[in-house]
Amino acid sequence: MPSGTASKVMAFLAKGDVALSVAVASVSTLIAPIVTPVLVFFLAGSFLDIDAGSMVLDIVKTVLLPVVGGLAARLFLKKLVGKVLPALPWASAVVISLIVAVVVAGSASKIVAAGGIVFLAVVLQKGFGLGLGYLAGELGRLDDKARRALAFEVGMQNSGLAATLATAHFTPLAALPSAVFSLWHNVSGAIVAAWLARTPLKES
Repeated sequence: MPSGTASKVMAFLAKGDVALSVAVASVSTLIAPIVTPVLVFFLAGSFLDIDAGSMVLDIVKTVLLPVVGGLAARLFLKKLVGKVLPALPWASAVVISLIVAVVVAGSASKIVAAGGIVFLAVVLQKGFGLGLGYLAGELGRLDDKARRALAFEVGMQNSGLAATLATAHFTPLAALPSAVFSLWHNVSGAIVAAWLARTPLKES
């Protein structure tokens, strides 16, 4: 799954290496149409019916085409893009919120039964992601700014895409963790970013 759209913002707020964050996000976005279906097939193919080809097309339509369209607009419609650019983060937040709302509405009764377990799993996944991302940077002997950026790139994934794929290829209940993660990773990410912003950068 590509890194989350808010990961770059969190890296910036946490005084991380934003250039590295953007580079990692770009690579993860480009390879997502291949890597994501392969991982889903190997991790869940034994007990779920996986249509890898359809999943590849959905990821291309959901992630790659908007990225290519955005780059083209940036190159050929600079004035128009400059006017609408301030509104794009809000538009993105609204769209993701609508996806989450649809997912939650589709499995409201099951959320009550499974909500606690799902929330615990999401909290653990988020914590491990942030920690392992930072540790990977430390093992790679990167500076503290790069470690902070990697922490958010690993710990914050594209939950909107995850919810879309889960709903399209499985059931609304399968999208529940993505919906919970969408809310939690923004809240917890902001808290961690604020804490790191107050923490002096370590000397290399």
